[in-house]
This record gives sequence, C-alpha cells and structure tokens, in this order.
Amino acid sequence: MESFHDSMVEYRSQLKKGKIQRAYRGLMDYYGSLRSHFQKNHPEHAVPGNTYFGYMDMTYFAVNPLLLKARKLRIAIVFLHEEFRFEAWLGAYNKTIQKEYWDLVRQKSWDKYRVPSSLEGVDSIVECNLVENPDFRDLEALTTQIETGTMRFVKDVEDFLSKLI
Repeated sequence: MESFHDSMVEYRSQLKKGKIQRAYRGLMDYYGSLRSHFQKNHPEHAVPGNTYFGYMDMTYFAVNPLLLKARKLRIAIVFLHEEFRFEAWLGAYNKTIQKEYWDLVRQKSWDKYRVPSSLEGVDSIVECNLVENPDFRDLEALTTQIETGTMRFVKDVEDFLSKLI
C-alpha cells in the first residue's frame, strides 16, 4: 500500500495537469443544475438542504416524496465517483429508522432492487442503478435518464410501502 506522502505526490502531479479540477467543477455544476431541475419540475417532492459534495467518493442530494417523508424516509440521488454511476437510494433520517425499514425489506423479500447485505458503513436501505457510465456530452439526456429512473424508483418504493399498511 502506498504511503500518504506517495499518494499526495501523485495527487499533486494529477492536479498540475488541470483535468481533475475541470472535471470535478463540471460535475459539481451539473449536480447543482440537476438538483434545481428536481426542485422546479417536481414541486410535489421537497428537495431540502444542499448537495453533499463528499470526498470524491460520492455526491448526492435528497428528494423527499410526501409518503416517504411521513415515514422519515428519503430518496438520495447519488453519484459514486469510483464506480462512475448514478444511483437512487432509499434512505432514512437516522440509523434506527434505517434498520427498521432494512429489516422490513429483507423480511418481505422485496428483491426488485439491490438491498445491502449489511448496514455497517452503509447509508441506504435499497439501491437502484440509474445510469452506468454516464455520457456527459448530452446533459439534457442524462438529466432525463436520471429523472425517469428516480421517479420509477420512487413509485416502486411508495407502492411497496403502501402494501404494508
């Protein structure tokens, strides 16, 4: 394993090239516009707080459909940097609620989406791939893909939860 110093030498070398800064700034700008798109086009779902920019591991913002909010759940629209994909996650307001719903999803054997095998170090209850290897040349088309997949995921989660009542 490389030392921290060796990693920093490589980091500096990559930064000198300038591409990482341009790519990261472009991604953060896009995430801001994606969040604004959801606020504008889906007023029925609250888009609270800010974007979490992360440590170049993940970037996300939350969408709170009313049915989920009432259960202290939310949807996160996540970009995983290393995996280079967009995902939607069902998440909770805290770890206690997360565990309650994670247990419920596993108990009911809901296998439509990926369920983490453990909650240790995990923020999701259920995960949905939205876009693998996104094409950033057409941001409008990318936004449509993310939006369509997210709205389908929200509907599926709401349908699943409504059958539990």
